[in-house]
This record gives sequence, C-alpha cells and structure tokens, in this order.
Amino acid sequence: MTMRAPITDLPIRFENVTVAAGAVTILDRIVLTLNPGPPTVLVGPNGSGKSTLLRAAMGLATPSQGHISWGGREDAHPTRRAIVFQRPVMFRRSVGGNVRYALRASGVARAEQNRRIDDLLALVGLEQLADRPARRLSGGEQQRLALARALAREPEILLLDEPTASLDPAATKAIEDIIRAVSQRGIKVVMATHDLGEARRLGGEIVLLHRGRAIESGPASSFFNTPRSGEARTFLAGELLV
Repeated sequence: MTMRAPITDLPIRFENVTVAAGAVTILDRIVLTLNPGPPTVLVGPNGSGKSTLLRAAMGLATPSQGHISWGGREDAHPTRRAIVFQRPVMFRRSVGGNVRYALRASGVARAEQNRRIDDLLALVGLEQLADRPARRLSGGEQQRLALARALAREPEILLLDEPTASLDPAATKAIEDIIRAVSQRGIKVVMATHDLGEARRLGGEIVLLHRGRAIESGPASSFFNTPRSGEARTFLAGELLV
C-alpha cells in the first residue's frame, strides 16, 4: 500500500504576478517564493503592496497577470492557510465562543472542542478571559483572540497584516511572543509590518516592497547589514522612498 504524501501549500510561488484595480497597478510583476522556515517579513512604505501580497498569498486577490501556486497547485482553495487582518472583526459572543465558532467551521468534533479552546486560549494568554464578551477586550487582546481563531484551523501558513499596528509596547511584545511560539511549532509565518525594529526581531527573511514591486528579498541579517539596493539603503536610513 502506497502512502500518499500530505497536501502542502508550501512553497507559495509568485511568478510575474501583477494585481491591478482598474487602471491602478497594486502589485507589479512580483517574482517571489515563500518557503518553509522562519518568518518572512514584508516591509515597505504605506501603499507599497504589502497587504495585497498577503491577500494574494491567501487566494483572496486574483492576479491580473502571472500565476501563484501553492505546493505546486494553482487552485486557490486555502487548504492549509489562515489570515489575520489588521483590524479583525469580533463575533458577538464570548472569547471562548469566538474560538468555538472557528473550530466548528473547521469541522472539529464537538468532543474535541473544549480541549482545543483551552489550548488555544492558553497559547495566546487569554485563558482567564474565556467568558468575557469578545467586543469588550482591549485592542491587543482582540488581536490575540484573532490569532487563536486563525490557529483553530491548524494552518501550515499564517498570514498576518500589521498585527501590532497601533498597539502599545506591552501588547506588541505579547503578539510578538505568540508569533515566535507559532513559528517554533513549524507554522510558516508571513507578516507585514511598518516597524523595522519588529522586522529585525522576528524576521528570518525580509522582502522590501515599493510601488508594488519586490525590490529586494533575502536573509534578515543580509538585508539589515549589507542591503543590495539603493531603495533598501534609503528605507533603512529612515528616508522617504519616492
């Protein structure tokens, strides 16, 4: 009996991918491969295409030109991936109820749900708030709950759109700690951030986007210490990219 290899969504390959909205080009001929391993962090000025690249990796933005493949397949069904947006919506139910909803949607058996809720809330540090209405959580707590909901799907790839934007330092550290823990479990994290300090702390690979183009990509140490492109040097110096 031949064992069939489990379906994987990695690597995600962008082959000359352009995404346009009307006459506006949002992503411009992106060539990029997202491989298993430590987090890939997308950096670049506002409007550079970071959020759209994440949406395209999830299968939510359709290329106008080019192709995206997931583990060699071009069907966009998100078998093993999840996304958390910058401003996640909280369902009108308790913290635990939000996670239960995600588990139910993922087909987790009722008998397993309570254990999984406990495990997921412990991972994000919300186990003491399981009965609190989700909409009464602070911004940082809501973002942690959104991470728990995404992880309920047992994703292979977790896509995060500026998960610490507008959070205070303590809330930011809590989110970063969760991202490290998730990555150590073997989940591929791809995240966008406007915070270069965060990119240094979390990134294994950095991708610099500007005007919808992938200007430079490579190991974080090389990007920060010996950037190859003029745009990267300008961006790292804190100057405006135009």
